[in-house]
Amino acid sequence: YSSKDLHGIELIDSYVFNQVENIRFNSTVGKYVGYTELGLKNAEAWNKGSELARELGELERYCKPHADIHYSAVLDKTGEQG
Repeated sequence: YSSKDLHGIELIDSYVFNQVENIRFNSTVGKYVGYTELGLKNAEAWNKGSELARELGELERYCKPHADIHYSAVLDKTGEQG
């Protein structure tokens, strides 16, 4: 995310096998995108099924409530030597 008020918060969920990204969910795009033949097939199926609703819900369920914790943890560590 780009500011503390959570404006621009983004959830990215990538599925990688053998160092090749097959499929990615990006909350800004709002759907799964496939990058390989298998990824394209899965993206099409997942965008039609319950997987898409579940993934969209994760932004509200997990990311936004926990963003303040992670944001302050990063800010607290900024500038420390060690």
